[in-house]
Amino acid sequence: MNQYAYDGPVMEFENCVAHRWKSTTYAVSEKKARSNLVYQFKKQHNRLPNTKITLPGKLIAV
Repeated sequence: MNQYAYDGPVMEFENCVAHRWKSTTYAVSEKKARSNLVYQFKKQHNRLPNTKITLPGKLIAV
């Protein structure tokens, strides 16, 4: 498993809700890491599971 870091904006539907959010996760692929980070953001910011959250920035393999 690789460690991935994200440092960038967070979009909720079409609106930017965080200009700069930082987090890390361990995952087997970049796609799974992005999914994990979206889940983390939803839990930390009390969003519903069906809320569309996207991370348009780059994911960095640490």
